[in-house]
Amino acid sequence: MRQTLLRLEGLSKSYPGVRANDDISFEIGEGQMHALLGENGAGKSTLVKMIYGLVRPDAGQMILRGEAYAPAVPSEARRKGVAMVFQHFSLFDALDVAENVALGMENPPALRDLAERIRTVSEEYGLPLDPSRLVGELSAGERQRVEIVRCLLQDPKLLIMDEPTSVLTPQEVEVLFRTLRKLSEEGTAVLYISHKLEEIRALCDEATILRGGKKVATCDPREKSARELAELMVGQLLTPPERPERPFGEVVLEVEKLSLKSNNPFGTSLKNISFQLRKGEVLGIAGVAGNGQDELLLMLAGELCAPPGQVRLKGAPIGDLGPNHRRGLGLVTAPEERLGHAAAPDMSLTENALLSGSGRKRLEKGGFIDWGKTEGFAREVIERFDVRTPGPDVLARALSGGNLQKFVIGREIELDPDVIIVNQPTWGVDAAAAATIRQALLDLAGKGAGVLVISQDLDELLEVADSFAALNEGRLTQVRPAKGLTVEEIGLMMGGAGDMHVAHEAAE
Repeated sequence: MRQTLLRLEGLSKSYPGVRANDDISFEIGEGQMHALLGENGAGKSTLVKMIYGLVRPDAGQMILRGEAYAPAVPSEARRKGVAMVFQHFSLFDALDVAENVALGMENPPALRDLAERIRTVSEEYGLPLDPSRLVGELSAGERQRVEIVRCLLQDPKLLIMDEPTSVLTPQEVEVLFRTLRKLSEEGTAVLYISHKLEEIRALCDEATILRGGKKVATCDPREKSARELAELMVGQLLTPPERPERPFGEVVLEVEKLSLKSNNPFGTSLKNISFQLRKGEVLGIAGVAGNGQDELLLMLAGELCAPPGQVRLKGAPIGDLGPNHRRGLGLVTAPEERLGHAAAPDMSLTENALLSGSGRKRLEKGGFIDWGKTEGFAREVIERFDVRTPGPDVLARALSGGNLQKFVIGREIELDPDVIIVNQPTWGVDAAAAATIRQALLDLAGKGAGVLVISQDLDELLEVADSFAALNEGRLTQVRPAKGLTVEEIGLMMGGAGDMHVAHEAAE
């Protein structure tokens, strides 16, 4: 029998207008792989923030290794043996690996000694790192290694991981799982948050499921199907309709032999990019983070200008047009970074609806904003995409990551565009919300829009895409039909194998 490492007893936390956690109790055993599941707004983030010392509970208590545990700050949690790898990496691109690791430690040793420890620990756990490499030069998978090794150097007894595979290829996921299993065998418990239910079933031996801020079940996920787990999370799942075969129309977006230097010193320049997107087509583009996805979206959105004639919308060149002009012509985009890029943090949802919808929704007239109409537009998005919020006057930063994602993607879909380009459309959202977003994109394509989905979620691309290509180091593979492709083939293409050399030779 496992000894209990951490016991939560009646934890509750409320914010104005919402009870984030309501009387939550469960245990995590030593060396246990314990999943924490729930749809967006279920209370997962608040709960782990209390465990890690970022939030203080209103009621209840925590007991760690038999002693009362109430960390006031994360540094206190780390001293007690609790570490966390966040979904968003907290690393400085301009510093090397050793310097980044040192910044996350209370009393770091000399950099030379620390570098040696990083090499030793990273190799021991199958996550090799060069301490002298600049973080800005690392892939997303390598950046995650930095975060994990920084935690391991502190000898944690509980490691919290929030959506750890969202930026990894299938091959990198296997490496991560081997590391986590090794930690488990050595007695380190892992609290694993993910919306990828097959991963949970493969990795974890217990799962606690939250719904509406309350615990609704604790179970062995290996004894449940992914659908059964999803139904515990959301109550009921709808079966998506079969996708009918449909002919594609004329080309609505075309990029031809485009090379473009990144405006980020640690970014990836685009090299001889060519593709066509047709009416009614969903084109999926895969790629591990940092291989040019951001630059591709910035170029298509109009935030980066392209050379004359190499980007065309409905046959007309648009390379020198800005984002608002392109929106007016029917091309809308939703970037990966939702807070700060897709949405202004300190503006309300109504104000954020205005930012991208003013032209196509005619929210201004004679230089004056129609606030009633704008609020109505925001409410449409909130209701259709089930955004969990007290109302449209709430600030964007007050929403959970998944709910904000539903809002920003829904806002663009509701503009009824001719072309929509989305980067990571269901990143960090639960199964039900992901299904809603994907179906809405398919519905747009069904009405004749061209849909371009950039994603690291391979299952997502296989579900929605008609055509497929992969980005690697700024180069795009040849577009091919998605039907018949396997996750393994796509993973190899994302890593630079597959038909990448064919596309490179063709471009040259």
